[in-house]
Amino acid sequence: MKSSKKSFDARSLAVTAMLCALAYVAMFVFKFKVGFLTFDFKDAIISIVSLINGPVMGIVSAFVVALLELVTVSDTGLYGFIMNFLSSGVFALSVGLVYKYKRSFVGALLAAVTAVFSVTAVMLLANLFITPYYMGVERDVVIGMLASMLLPFNLCKSLMNAALMLIIYKPLTTALRKAHLVKASSTPYGFSLKTLLMIIGAVIVIILSALFLILHMEGTFNII
Repeated sequence: MKSSKKSFDARSLAVTAMLCALAYVAMFVFKFKVGFLTFDFKDAIISIVSLINGPVMGIVSAFVVALLELVTVSDTGLYGFIMNFLSSGVFALSVGLVYKYKRSFVGALLAAVTAVFSVTAVMLLANLFITPYYMGVERDVVIGMLASMLLPFNLCKSLMNAALMLIIYKPLTTALRKAHLVKASSTPYGFSLKTLLMIIGAVIVIILSALFLILHMEGTFNII
């Protein structure tokens, strides 16, 4: 039993480390800035850790990736670290908690939806109380940005990360299972018509959200 437990822990750590590295790379490859806001797809990959190894490891992964970004490429300092950790951590926690108690296709969808609303709400509060200090402005200025800028940005970012999570989870866990790093029971759903429809829907969500960010958000920043 001890040997089996150690083997499981080693596999869990290996998977977590691999996905953290992948999330860090994704932060470089799929990243663009809209004013002082930064969009990337790392939350989608970090959330996979929560789906496989639970919410605690998801939060740990969020901290590690945010810390790596802080000490290597961040130009927003401690503010960027806090906001990155909050966004990724809440996303991973929401996904992990929901899926922990409902490990199914429907559970995966509920986890994605929960993460979108949770992150959007938490990031609005974080912007309201933290961003004024970062920007050196009164809170009223940030309040004026909520509806036109901060709400749509955080909502679209969360939607795109949730959609990508649903797209990549099956291929990633299949590859990890073949490498004997993840047990077969870790996959929430198989390839089927409903999975195909979900993937198509997720792709549409990503495209529409990206278009909205490009057309609306850039225009908003040009006005400010």
